[in-house]
Amino acid sequence: RAVAPPGQAAAAEALIAAARLGGQVAYAVADARSGRLLEARGADEGLPPGSVSKAVTALYALDALGADHRFLTRLVATGPVQGGRLAGDLVLVGGGDPTLDTDRLAGLAETLRDRGVREISGRFLVHAATLPAISRIDPDQPDHVGYNPAISALNLNFNRVHFQWSRSGGGWQVLLDARGDRFRPPVSVAEMRVVDRAAPVYTYSAAGTVDRWTVAAQALGDGGSRWLPVRRPDLYAGDVFRNLARGFGITLPAPEPARATGLEGVVLAERRSDTLGAILPGMLRFSTNLTAEVAGLSASLARGGAPGSLATSGGMMADWAAGFGLRGARFADHSGLGDASRLTPQAMVAFLASAHGAGVLRGMLHRFEMRDRNGSPIRNHPVTVRAKTGTLNFVSGLGGYFNGRGGADLAFAIFSADMQTRARLSGDARERPPGGREWTRRARALQQQLIERWAAVYPA
Repeated sequence: RAVAPPGQAAAAEALIAAARLGGQVAYAVADARSGRLLEARGADEGLPPGSVSKAVTALYALDALGADHRFLTRLVATGPVQGGRLAGDLVLVGGGDPTLDTDRLAGLAETLRDRGVREISGRFLVHAATLPAISRIDPDQPDHVGYNPAISALNLNFNRVHFQWSRSGGGWQVLLDARGDRFRPPVSVAEMRVVDRAAPVYTYSAAGTVDRWTVAAQALGDGGSRWLPVRRPDLYAGDVFRNLARGFGITLPAPEPARATGLEGVVLAERRSDTLGAILPGMLRFSTNLTAEVAGLSASLARGGAPGSLATSGGMMADWAAGFGLRGARFADHSGLGDASRLTPQAMVAFLASAHGAGVLRGMLHRFEMRDRNGSPIRNHPVTVRAKTGTLNFVSGLGGYFNGRGGADLAFAIFSADMQTRARLSGDARERPPGGREWTRRARALQQQLIERWAAVYPA
């Protein structure tokens, strides 16, 4: 059902028909200041929002944790340091930092050296108990995609390992490392084997604490690289830290997971992340799934919850968002990667209008570029859009704010989904499905066309 001024609904329907998306297309647009609904189609139709849900996650995290919140990663000693020897255990304690990378982890190893530690008498433990251990965000995604990593309180390189390959004689040279800008330590928690086959491109299996991969030789070409997910991020971080420490003259045993939830000792080194207020705009711009999940889980814990799963934490976020007009939402996670999440355009627009007054969300959203028919950005376009995109296979969403030609300040949400086509995808086709890129191109073109039409119809 369309809600629009006389004659305008037909114009929108013509644009939707020309887009040839199939499935469902729903939208709502409202005055951003008052929340008054101006036009809608399928306004109460719940569809997967994709990463548009990250806009909700950002405010949820800010409300619970505050813009000044920082994630801490610490090195804790359970005994004294005497003559370069730590008489006790060394514990790498994760505080959930989603931005920790190899170079920053090396800074902790350097500080440890400066504190005089050269070896330890006890164990080297990794402590990641402050957040639930989740092996992957969405179990329906292909095993090898780096945007579907594991989650824990100890995260490194977005919980991905770098895989590089090149031809060497009649075979292949394969390298797995945790590369940063300055350091490229090897890893032992992941292994890769090249197999003479055409498909599947990758296979994955877990052998104890080791991720074992195979890759099809016929898919490798002459060489290349990509990031693969790790499934035990706590041991991955510990493995990398051990190798980094060796480079600073510190000998550590192999990492072991800490079993106790409580921890007592002396902090020898500490790494503080940027503030949450500085992290979230990057999460929204680059749509980093791990950052969204850590922020959402941390917010739920701060609110007194004990979320053992992303769905449980997503439910807490939905309850919170209902107080800001986003009613009837279902969040399978905090990133939008799972297609079981459901938002209605009208509820999303109500949430955006509720958040408009503070201006925080709008300031964090990245500018959505209006493009010409060749896909090139249109400079000095009269309509300014700040919004969050959301893209899954045959699912596309866009939600945010725009200023029209006549000064109108509008909030909008557009959700498109062809769930039948999506449901037929399987195996490697889920990463780059036939027809998927073209479908997404048409969906994004429709989003721009609707925004330009609204800017003309509702100038003030």
